[in-house]
Amino acid sequence: MSRQHGEPKTFEEKVSAHLHEAKSQIEAIEASAKGELAQAEVDAIKSLKKQRQEIEKKSQDLKTSGGAKAAQITAEIEADIAKFNAAVEQFGAKLKSKSATK
Repeated sequence: MSRQHGEPKTFEEKVSAHLHEAKSQIEAIEASAKGELAQAEVDAIKSLKKQRQEIEKKSQDLKTSGGAKAAQITAEIEADIAKFNAAVEQFGAKLKSKSATK
């Protein structure tokens, strides 16, 4: 049973580290493009922040769930992290290409 308790903790730590990194990435994007963002880019940043908050909420839900529900939430978090990473990479590439054309 202690192994089961160890695994969620490791997963929680992994998610927490990812959320911290995601927050740093979003803040870096905002800082580097301050004053140069079009409304669509501002909306994209808001969307990234919302996605991050949703992952954080699911991470909190995971702490209070068990069994099959915990497995479902874990799978959802992993899928959300993959989508979030792809969105951050795509947005970062878009900003880089935009700044390269200036």
